[in-house]
Amino acid sequence: MAVIRATRPIYRKLSTTAPVAAAKPLPTTGMCFVSRYYPDLEPHLTPLGLVSTLEEIVPVAAQYDKTGEYPWPIVKKAWEVGLMNGHIPEHCGGMGLGALDSCLVAEELAFGCAGIKAAISTSSIGGVGNFGVLDECIVGEEMAFGCTGITTAVGGTNLGVYGNSIKCRLGGMNMDVFDGCMVAEELAFGCTGIMTAMEASGLGQMPVIIAGNKEQQKKYLGRLIDEPIVAAYCVTEPGAGSDVAGVKTRAEKKGDEWIINGQKMWITNGGVANWYFVLARTNPDPKCPASKAFTGFIVERDWPGVTPGRKEQNMGQRASDTRGITFEDVRVPKENVLIEEGAGFKIAMGAFDKTRPPVAAGATGLAQRALTEATKYALERKTFGVPIARHQAVAFMLADMAIGVETARLAWMRAAWMADHGIRNTVLASVAKCHASEIANKAAADAVQIFGGNGFNTEYPVEKLMRDAKIYQIYEGTSQIQRLIISREIITNAMQSN
Repeated sequence: MAVIRATRPIYRKLSTTAPVAAAKPLPTTGMCFVSRYYPDLEPHLTPLGLVSTLEEIVPVAAQYDKTGEYPWPIVKKAWEVGLMNGHIPEHCGGMGLGALDSCLVAEELAFGCAGIKAAISTSSIGGVGNFGVLDECIVGEEMAFGCTGITTAVGGTNLGVYGNSIKCRLGGMNMDVFDGCMVAEELAFGCTGIMTAMEASGLGQMPVIIAGNKEQQKKYLGRLIDEPIVAAYCVTEPGAGSDVAGVKTRAEKKGDEWIINGQKMWITNGGVANWYFVLARTNPDPKCPASKAFTGFIVERDWPGVTPGRKEQNMGQRASDTRGITFEDVRVPKENVLIEEGAGFKIAMGAFDKTRPPVAAGATGLAQRALTEATKYALERKTFGVPIARHQAVAFMLADMAIGVETARLAWMRAAWMADHGIRNTVLASVAKCHASEIANKAAADAVQIFGGNGFNTEYPVEKLMRDAKIYQIYEGTSQIQRLIISREIITNAMQSN
């Protein structure tokens, strides 16, 4: 995917052995991303338009953070150029981009605004197909550069970010995970709030991408390609967050329909989504293992009995729409069951292997933004007659931030690459998500420290970065849950080798 920002070279495919070609001229309209970090990647998508995180996301990040409004103008523009659905399979009209591409986008979006990045990403998480994890990460980084909130919101539509993982046969961009991660990082550089608004749609799409049949994919993923709409992932409940097995929402089969009753909480894109992936218990026996007790459903928002709650007022990533959803006697046709009864838990958990790398990419984009802002300020601010960057105490803080950013980026790249090559990446996805989340929080806190008193003021950008960063240690599995996953794998492998 051509993740491009003006004055920067186009992304190029890592696997290429061909000589590096000169960057193609950028279009004057539309939405596109320029890579600041990957000048040697083979261009595998033509420029999709021109969406500069610096010119279009960063300037509005503070406004969306203050008002809490959903960044529809940015989301719709991203959809128009295909950015919102890059991971949606080609047969659904998407680009089918990979995980790495998505992560690059996620990081960039988060650089700008984590909230917008989140809005976009949540939609994409629901439908990763040919848009690899790397593709998702690329998108995330680009959007985050301007506003991580914008990254989430843009994670999605016609530009391919909204449905970037949707396969080409469905009308998507068919990106892989790596591509998506590149997008995620870039978006997050701009605004993690906007990035989250966009990426959240991807999370909602993912179960349909990995488990939906052709009819389901064509109907629901294709809809994302045809219209500037988003999806949402409904699993978390008031009493069931990290403990997914504690989900209380129930679905009872009656004839050819399922009747769903229950309440979901902290659903990103909950009030703006066109349809949801809903996890519900279908086996009432408390002794039934989680792997067989739950079923995944596709539920449309406008069906009778579906009631979104009020928009939550969160500490950060305010551009993303977060709220509870109540399901009261919602009638769902059997055709909207993913795979079969009892397969829901595996589907819900399986999506994370592809969506956690883009989240890590978004966190990396935010950390990169913190480093960029802190370095610029440290060169301008003077004490004792010299820029504070000349003082070793500050210079070493900048060095530590750079070390963190680079290691976080390498972590999501490896996790995304594994996802794109069919290698089980559960542990590496958790490593990337956990590490990048903590790097983002430390980088944001250090940026505030370097800004001093100004860093505590809303007139400067770093206080927002600090507020936006915290959620990375919470959503899509807390840092403690990631450590639990990692430690279990280490212990299991050690026991098996003895």
